[in-house]
Amino acid sequence: MKALLSVYDKTGLAGFARALAGAGYELVSTGGTAREIADAGLDVAEVSDLTGSPEILGGRVKTLHPAVHGGILARRELAAHRAELDAHGIAPIDLVVCNLYPFSQAATAAGASLEDALENIDIGGVALIRAAAKNFPNVVVLSSPSDYGWASERLADGGGFSMDERRELARKAFQHTALYDSAAALYLAGESGGASREALTFGFEREAELRYGENPHQRAALYSAALARGGVARAERLHGIPMSYTNYLDADAAWRAVSDFSEQAAAVVKHTNACGLAVHEDQPTAYRRAYEGDAVSAYGGVVGFNRRVTAATADAMRGVLYDIIIAPDYDEDALAILRRRRRTRVIRVEPESGIGANLDLRLVSGGALVQTPDSADDDPSAWRVATERAPSDGQMRDLVFAWKAAKHIKSNAITIAKDGALAGMGAGQPNRVVSVRLALRAAGDKAKGAALASDAFFPFADNIETAAAGGVAAIVQPGGSMRDGDCVEAANRLGVSMLFTGTRHFRH
Repeated sequence: MKALLSVYDKTGLAGFARALAGAGYELVSTGGTAREIADAGLDVAEVSDLTGSPEILGGRVKTLHPAVHGGILARRELAAHRAELDAHGIAPIDLVVCNLYPFSQAATAAGASLEDALENIDIGGVALIRAAAKNFPNVVVLSSPSDYGWASERLADGGGFSMDERRELARKAFQHTALYDSAAALYLAGESGGASREALTFGFEREAELRYGENPHQRAALYSAALARGGVARAERLHGIPMSYTNYLDADAAWRAVSDFSEQAAAVVKHTNACGLAVHEDQPTAYRRAYEGDAVSAYGGVVGFNRRVTAATADAMRGVLYDIIIAPDYDEDALAILRRRRRTRVIRVEPESGIGANLDLRLVSGGALVQTPDSADDDPSAWRVATERAPSDGQMRDLVFAWKAAKHIKSNAITIAKDGALAGMGAGQPNRVVSVRLALRAAGDKAKGAALASDAFFPFADNIETAAAGGVAAIVQPGGSMRDGDCVEAANRLGVSMLFTGTRHFRH
């Protein structure tokens, strides 16, 4: 029996090679893999001895040879294949151990060049893995060191590998190369590799098994994008029990909300909607004002920050139960306070970056929808004052804040803001005027003189009339309705200033 070993990741290699040798396998290897096996005191032949050809082009070509691929791809049950091997003096290869150059790490490393990325695209390794996986009834293929343990047990007990085990190893091998090819395709597409390619593949690697999905009867896992860095998928849990499926959804919503603001911001999220949001130069004040946006809904929610959390902020959160606190970092004395919370998860997250971070992906029955992310870079100087009355400077600041906040509320979204804080919101209603009423009810007296934003245009003037009756003084909306004129007339009649942005922020 013959085993071919050619790996970049040499974790556990010596031990597994020893198990192969103990089971009677003749070991054949390449370059650094052969040296590692030899250094472990094991006999190993070089692939060049098998092929009669030296490694060339700096190691780019070493296993691409009939003596290697013929030995892997020959079907043992076919007499014609066995005869061809004999005629050409090719010995069968019964087991292949191979993993690939670290393309994703190399391509996303700081300062990585195109040449660095291309040099880390494996060719021979991919061919070995695919050949062995294609012929898995005859050839065992191991593409991950995580399989060495149980595979060593099979070798030791002499029972060999069952057909189901061979099939599963082949599946993992094809998944390994598919992830690799997807990463290379995304890299070469670059930042433009977006929403309109003729074919689109994403490479995702499992980060964690989750206890269950949205409901206990649903299975779930967390995956990270191969060429992306940071983000909630790779966040570090500093304290608390493991995250659940819905925890990740809510944590991501909180992180995205605060990340939209250049000012110091705090957000309170419930069921992926920002029910509290505020900006302020003093972090504890920003938190308290976000909490006061909807103190009832804050219970059991997620609170997010876009700055390092201080001890004063940790103190300000005392007495309120949160499932998750998420921020880019924490002062040590803040962590000491937060770690006293038995039920709260404390999460540290870095901003998302890398290729693939500029796309939103959503599965639908039979396929997927892909789009570029909703931009937060609206330019308020391009907004048009549609009414006789223009907003004051303070109202304009609140309109800008309310407009950003509306992006993080499910459509139909209405936000009411005052003094840099979310006073009330209406979310997810099929009728926009109902969202206005809900936002006003949540805001109460804080709606008087406040700014209101709508994520899409108002179809009827009743929305304006309802907002004005609740005390709203300024409105920002996309405009574009057939009845914009009616809405402007109502705003003028009621003394409300209104601006049109020309863009919308649907969030379904």
